[in-house]
Amino acid sequence: MSRIGKAPIPLPPGVKVTIGEQLLVEGPKGRLTIPIPEGIRAEQVDGTLRFYRDSDKHAALHGLTRALAANAVKGVTQGWTKELDIVGLGYRAEQKGRVIIFYLGYSHPIEFVLPDGVEVRVENQTHIVVSGCDKQLVGQVAAMMRALRPPDPYKNKGIRYTGERLLKKVGKAGAGGGKR
Repeated sequence: MSRIGKAPIPLPPGVKVTIGEQLLVEGPKGRLTIPIPEGIRAEQVDGTLRFYRDSDKHAALHGLTRALAANAVKGVTQGWTKELDIVGLGYRAEQKGRVIIFYLGYSHPIEFVLPDGVEVRVENQTHIVVSGCDKQLVGQVAAMMRALRPPDPYKNKGIRYTGERLLKKVGKAGAGGGKR
C-alpha cells in the first residue's frame, strides 16, 4: 500500500471538508476543489481525512490524491508563498492594482496581469512575494514571472527565486583573436 496515500490528514479547526464527486475544502483563506479519481474513496473520521483505494492498479492515484488534499488543507489554513528577487542594474518592478509592471532591460516595460486567487506584494522594487491558497497556481505565477527574464548564466542578472543557487559560467578566456 502507498505510504503517502495511507497517511491521515489532520483537519485543523475552521476547515470544512465536503466529500462528493470532488473534495471541497473550505477554510479561512479560501476554498479549493480536489478531483477524486475512480477507484479512490475519501472518508472523514474523528477530525482526520483518510483515503482508500479499491485495487493496486490505483496506487499512484492514491498517493497523488492524498498529497493534493493535504496541500489544499494547508493552503486554506496557512496559504502558500513564493519569493522572487530581481537582480540587475535598473531592473525593478512596481505594482498598480492587479497589474505588476516589470522594467527588465528591454526597450519596453512588461505588464503582468495577476490571475484571481493570487496576491502579490512588491517590496523595495526588487523583492516580490507571491501568495495564495492554491499551491499550483502560486507556483505557476511565480514561474511565469521568472520566465520574463530568467537569470543570465554569465552575469546572473534577471529574476530568480529567493535562495536559488546559480552556477555562474566563465566568460571567454583571452582578449586575443586579432590579426597577426
